[in-house]
Amino acid sequence: MDKQVLIIEVKGNTGILSFNRPERRNALSPELLVEIHLTLEKWAKQGDVRVVVLRGHEDQAFSSGYDILAIPTNPSPEMEEILRNNNPLSLAMDSVKNFPFPTIAMIKGYAFGAGLNMAICCDIRIGAESIKLGMPPAKLGLIYHAEGIKQFVDAIGSSAARELFFTAKTYRVPEVNDLGVLHHIVADDKIEEYTYEMAEKISLNAPLSLKGTKVILNKLVNTVKFSKTDLDEIQKLIDASFSSEDIKEGQLAFIEKRKPVFAGK
Repeated sequence: MDKQVLIIEVKGNTGILSFNRPERRNALSPELLVEIHLTLEKWAKQGDVRVVVLRGHEDQAFSSGYDILAIPTNPSPEMEEILRNNNPLSLAMDSVKNFPFPTIAMIKGYAFGAGLNMAICCDIRIGAESIKLGMPPAKLGLIYHAEGIKQFVDAIGSSAARELFFTAKTYRVPEVNDLGVLHHIVADDKIEEYTYEMAEKISLNAPLSLKGTKVILNKLVNTVKFSKTDLDEIQKLIDASFSSEDIKEGQLAFIEKRKPVFAGK
């Protein structure tokens, strides 16, 4: 029997999505991302789930990033169709950000790269005292995708997003406080109680008020969009980074656990 990469629970009006790939520190595989999208799409149509908590199934990690090499095991025809026609990362991020009711990221352990981006797409972010988070693309010779960077700017502001991406460092408490990535920092042994209590309180509020407020807030941050010219220019830069010597150096340095030496070529 195949392991569930996403554990789905509903308690009252609270939906809980637990990433279940502990062997990969809950890295976001295409299969996991599509499951997130399909579940949120179903809950949005049903309307009974009025707050969603996203978390790692085990305490080691919220998510260590995007596992682009993971291959879905026994995908359903529906999943195969979605993977054929969509970018699973963008699909899942959009589903989280545009879910009609509030979403909460409960972050324990690691949150890096696309894993941190997933948390940023949530309305509220609660972190444990032992968390480690960061955006490492600059250490790998990569350029992160434009919409993802915009999601960081929308959530934490341009200044904090610049530091996060330019330094590519790993942040811990209390330093992470200055970036505004987290709304609350809670002791490791108290974070579940704290998060689920907040989720329950939110779920008891008026559904139409929650939905209407989220629509307004999302429209406010979506007023600025990339033009086709912007996207074409950005894609050229991304393509250049993927064919550079620096990306090979970044990958090798990561494998060899050393600091990369970039030449800008």
